[in-house]
Amino acid sequence: MFKNTMDNKRYYTLNYFYKKTFGKKVFKVSLNGNFSCPNKVNGNSGCIFCSKLGSGDFAGDKKDDLVTQFENIKNMMLKKWPDALYIGYFQANTNTYAPLEELKEKYESILKLDNVIGLNIATRSDAISKECYDYLEELSKKTFLTVEIGLQSMHEETLKYIKRGHDLKNFEKCIKELKRRNIRVVVHIINGLPNETKEMMIATAKYLNSLNIDGIKIHMLHVIKNTELADIYEKEKFHILTKEEYIDIVISQLEYLNENIVINRITGDPDKDELIAPTWLLKKFCVLNDIDKEMVRRDTYQGIKTK
Repeated sequence: MFKNTMDNKRYYTLNYFYKKTFGKKVFKVSLNGNFSCPNKVNGNSGCIFCSKLGSGDFAGDKKDDLVTQFENIKNMMLKKWPDALYIGYFQANTNTYAPLEELKEKYESILKLDNVIGLNIATRSDAISKECYDYLEELSKKTFLTVEIGLQSMHEETLKYIKRGHDLKNFEKCIKELKRRNIRVVVHIINGLPNETKEMMIATAKYLNSLNIDGIKIHMLHVIKNTELADIYEKEKFHILTKEEYIDIVISQLEYLNENIVINRITGDPDKDELIAPTWLLKKFCVLNDIDKEMVRRDTYQGIKTK
């Protein structure tokens, strides 16, 4: 059995990490802080895959204040895990893209709630000011802080194609600055971006080993209604990975990832009412189970090719 697991997974699961760190179940409460995005100003339309909710499709309702959002979602999850600890997850859009005082007010409104042991803050490498870095460092000494940074791909041609709005150098500088300040970092990548080969996707995973990141979220590209990607797909019908192709690529990425990198996510949760393709993503647990079965069949595990 892979050493960093308690349910026979062959990769380092987030559930295992939380249980080992806090001794009990921890769940994240997804919030919408009503932030914007630096890639959606000055005439920019944002990344071509981004939904109207800023990749926060399952976050709270921004019409509600943050505490109300938190309590509503927490109360639903408590039915399943009545004795859990909570992490406030600022998910939608770019959650450091605001004046410092606004960030402090929003973050700390959640931190003062009972049984909240930390924050996850999703943002971009080009949206953290010097003052924000300083504040995040201060915050990380008070609570269990994780900063999530979107990369999607290490390949410059892909970053330009998806209109990411920054280059690899900017991303790398951000990660190094966060790690210099001893802040936990999780990086998001996307498999199946147009024009990328399996080898390119594996290269992105291997690249992240060099940055000493703490965790990774692996997503499958999915086409959502009312996005630029949807328009491109309608015209070009570019190849969407099959479930079997995705599973093969993910397992190959896991084999090259350092064994101490926590796998925070290994597939996506698209909104079925907004999803155009691929429909196989809607069966999340089938995808997870098939990854497990194929890893057993191959007798492989996370980090095997880093030995």
